[in-house]
Amino acid sequence: MGYQQGLSGLAGASSDLDVIGNNIANANTVGFKQGAAQFADMYANSVATAVNNQIGIGTRMSEVEQNFSQGTISTDDIALHTAINGNGFFQMSNNGSLTYSRNGVFQLDKNGYIVNADGLKLMGYAANANGIINSATTVPLQVPTANIAPIATKNITASLNLNAQDKLVLGTPNVAVVSPGLVSSGALITNGAAGTNTDTYQLQFTGAGTFDLYINGAAVPSQTNVPYTAGSPITLGNGETVTLTGAAAAGDTVTVTPNPPAFNQNNNLTYSYPTSVPVYDSLGGQEQVNMYFVKTASNTWDVYAGVSTGAATKVGTANFSTSGLLQGTTDQFGAPTATPGAFNFTIPNTDGSATPQSLTLDISGTTQYGSKDSTTSLTQDGFAAGQLTNFTIGTDGTITGNYTNGQTAALGQVALATFANQNGLINLGNNQFQATAASGVAVIGTPGSTNHGSLQGGATENSNVDLTSELVNLITAQRDYQANAQTIKTQQAVDQTLINL
Repeated sequence: MGYQQGLSGLAGASSDLDVIGNNIANANTVGFKQGAAQFADMYANSVATAVNNQIGIGTRMSEVEQNFSQGTISTDDIALHTAINGNGFFQMSNNGSLTYSRNGVFQLDKNGYIVNADGLKLMGYAANANGIINSATTVPLQVPTANIAPIATKNITASLNLNAQDKLVLGTPNVAVVSPGLVSSGALITNGAAGTNTDTYQLQFTGAGTFDLYINGAAVPSQTNVPYTAGSPITLGNGETVTLTGAAAAGDTVTVTPNPPAFNQNNNLTYSYPTSVPVYDSLGGQEQVNMYFVKTASNTWDVYAGVSTGAATKVGTANFSTSGLLQGTTDQFGAPTATPGAFNFTIPNTDGSATPQSLTLDISGTTQYGSKDSTTSLTQDGFAAGQLTNFTIGTDGTITGNYTNGQTAALGQVALATFANQNGLINLGNNQFQATAASGVAVIGTPGSTNHGSLQGGATENSNVDLTSELVNLITAQRDYQANAQTIKTQQAVDQTLINL
């Protein structure tokens, strides 16, 4: 009878309308995956050889197939909103019962757990206090709000250029006269950068009008019996002169020695270039370390360091090649430093932190070129305690916290689950699915790994419902319903004809 077929057709068309209507209703539901009603025909069991005479007895809905195609991704810049780009589901915990979802609208609960609108906790890999992620098992993700502990500075790395044309740090040369008739008008530095200014000069008079010149105790063959004119400057090396007056006699001597001033961090005439960097102690207290570079000879610089509230001391000497590159370093005692290009020193602390604090100053990237003194980079490896200000979720699911001290740390990592048969999942509503024997077990992995999609933080995945297609499908389902109703109406007319015979 046509009634059976018509009734099953009406039921099928009604179910199709329900599925289409559900799709349209969820066109704006984040992470929703549209369904499609799938139907199968029905036949009565055949007997004997009547298989060629079978007439269908209607239709039945075999399943509602979920379409897990990618929805478009919309950004909203809300840190905990997360979209899956590709394959996979978020794993959620409802008091230990695991479900799976594509809805990435998350927020923090009062205990710092990342939850969805229904309070289900997002699962992932936890990170320890050092930011090391444990990927052995998934746990409910919790954002720690405790301060990040301070780290004491151990290393300072400085990359500088020390001007090769800087003057040597020298005072007016000392002049000593051994003569009854000679008088010194004083030595004068004429070229402050000349390396010869560090030499010791001696004039030994051979008569009333001539002298021999000695440099650092050695006679200069080209400077014997040099004429002496009272009141005229006598050139010493290429950077200074000395002027004498009075009558000279054989045996008179005049000695001119360099006059390096004692280093004084409060007197900028005693150093060539200063720079400073903040360092941190074991309690996170900040102290300013000042560094001073003193040009003492050509290609040679003494290095001083100390806290701004104390006295800087010599930590070593840097020597440069004629091409301006750092050639070697020695410590304050003149021995080669344990690490080339690096000086070791200590500073005192008074706030209860570990003291003295050992520091290493690495200047291996420093040059000595004929351009102005400058600091190209200056870093240190310590930091103060910091408070969490915000966090972001990366494409690999890593939740990175940003702290007030400028540091970042991994707070955890979102995990994704994939299934061999996504259509074997049971739809629980509220954008949640449950694994079944048909779906297979969940394969948990990090976003971006094999067969697992990546994440986009500050974004959500829109519903994949195509409203245009669904409205066309709605018209088609409506016509199906009308046609099946017509089948019943036709069968009713046939029956009425038989009754009227």
